[in-house]
Amino acid sequence: MMQHDDNQKNLLLAIVLSIGVLLFWQFYYAGPKMQQERDRLARQQQEQTQQAPGTQAPGQPAATPGSPPVAAPGAAPGAPSAVPGAAAPAGAVHTRETAIKSSPRVTIATPSLTGSISLKGGRIDDLVLVKYREQVDPTSPHVVLFSPADAPNAYFAEHGWVAAGGSTAKLPARDTVWTAETTGPLTPATPPRLTWDNGEGLTFRRTISVDNDYMFTVRDEVENKSQTSQSLFPYARIYRVGTPKLEGFYILHEGLIGVIGDHGLQEIKYADVLKEGGSKTIDKATGGWLGITDKYWAAAVVPSQTGEYRASFLGIPGSPGQREAFQTDYLASSITVAPGATAAAEGHLFAGAKQVNLIDSYSEALKIKKFDLLVDWGWFYFITKPLFHLIHWLAGWFASIGISANFGMAILATTVLVKAVFFPLANKSYESMAKMKNLQPEMEKLRERYKDDRAKQQQELMGLYKKEKINPLAGCLPIVLQIPVFFALYKVLFVTIDMRHAPFYGWIKDLSSPDPTSLFNLFGLLPYAVPQFLHVGAWPIIMGMTMWVQMQLNPQQPDPIQQRIFNWMPVLFTFLLASFPAGLVIYWAWNNVLSLLQQYAIMRKNNTEVHLWKNLGVEKWLAARRAANDKK
Repeated sequence: MMQHDDNQKNLLLAIVLSIGVLLFWQFYYAGPKMQQERDRLARQQQEQTQQAPGTQAPGQPAATPGSPPVAAPGAAPGAPSAVPGAAAPAGAVHTRETAIKSSPRVTIATPSLTGSISLKGGRIDDLVLVKYREQVDPTSPHVVLFSPADAPNAYFAEHGWVAAGGSTAKLPARDTVWTAETTGPLTPATPPRLTWDNGEGLTFRRTISVDNDYMFTVRDEVENKSQTSQSLFPYARIYRVGTPKLEGFYILHEGLIGVIGDHGLQEIKYADVLKEGGSKTIDKATGGWLGITDKYWAAAVVPSQTGEYRASFLGIPGSPGQREAFQTDYLASSITVAPGATAAAEGHLFAGAKQVNLIDSYSEALKIKKFDLLVDWGWFYFITKPLFHLIHWLAGWFASIGISANFGMAILATTVLVKAVFFPLANKSYESMAKMKNLQPEMEKLRERYKDDRAKQQQELMGLYKKEKINPLAGCLPIVLQIPVFFALYKVLFVTIDMRHAPFYGWIKDLSSPDPTSLFNLFGLLPYAVPQFLHVGAWPIIMGMTMWVQMQLNPQQPDPIQQRIFNWMPVLFTFLLASFPAGLVIYWAWNNVLSLLQQYAIMRKNNTEVHLWKNLGVEKWLAARRAANDKK
């Protein structure tokens, strides 16, 4: 069971596990996903090019999407079966700018957002994130989050009312033009109020307020001046047309998301919700939220945390001349408005950047159930989130002492701290491996003596371990324990927005993007672009070199094939990590350097031979120099 070199067995195990994950991601997930995305964009471009004038434009919401007929929670018979959908208006326009101009609007102007609310439909359908840009270049466009229903990439939030089945009451619809009681813009200090009278005794008022960041509060009121009671159901939805550009990493969820009461976290990918049976409805939930998430941005509607509601996750497949669409919505319990009375419903809308501390503050202040899961913390939540807070605190500390590359430095400092925490385990691991190595001659003798009796051989080996107080598993255990921490730190650096457009020293201007340089054009000295599969930057090469040097601490393998595998391993990792965000590659390279120094120190402490200089040829070079000097 034990191989001839247990030290190398542990190292090989760690490398095989790491390379297995990377190969799986590269060849079975990321590659096919990227090809699917390219094919989808090509089809989309072809459809837009071939579309005839006067037909429905790609990017328009599908007609009347809805969920399967299910009675509304807590409602009387005849309750609506679904939240209403949106249909593309006749003569739909084809640019975002003209779509915005096609309806009267109330301007939005906050420290974090600009845009407008459409008075036609009373929707929040025009949002731009003024603190974020598409590229590192400070002159690049700001990130656009919401766009109107008539725009090519429609994406908006809508609140409203649904009447009970059989009711003939006129309610605000997608084409309803509301009246703004105030002319000023929506700011944190000046929430506008919209009104609409149905001419049958019902007056609707909508007050929309927003804070300095990304949380809207939408309060809908109904005044009943008629002679009969009205039962109405509040609803809210997020609607998106077309599958956006996806990152395509297996560790990141992009698509429909929500925490639906006691049903917990729901994550449905765009492709999955479009499949037959992919749409999902959950009835009688209390507490939670639902929406659509990208890597760094999200939109989510938040119902009352005390009342029951029905949640739906919908996918509407595309058709010729029309793209696929996605909707998440909730339908709350009915509200009865007696004659002469006024009733109200209130909900929240988050639309913006997924800043961890901001989302946590909303979760606490508004008592939103598990709102922090809007950030994809993954399985190791209990490790991932504390690691984020550590990095965030360190970044703030470095910034306070005037270090510009504060987030990159926080990554390096966190790696040092993690190494320090695991040092006792690593020390025991290396000590165990050192003792095992010193026992190699005795172990070889036992294997040779009992080579025809495997049971006896194992018995004698176990006796030798017991005599020398060695645990053969001690070398593997620290590696196994560190895997969740490594994965959690990797996920923090990948999914949180802090690394986006964060600079580092030298040529790295954005830690969230791959190293922009390439070996194959001499790092920009030669005037030609390099194909993507050959794009190997300076930091991936540094990472590969540190990995190769670390492997040279151990003796050469007696098996030539195994030695060739070890020799090529750093090269393979260099190419695999070339497309990773630079921040992750820098972390990996720095982790290799710390591991190298740690292993070297422990090996020297335990009087274990360090093969580094021998493997690098330094000893031969020094011997040759001495011989040459002696001849002189």
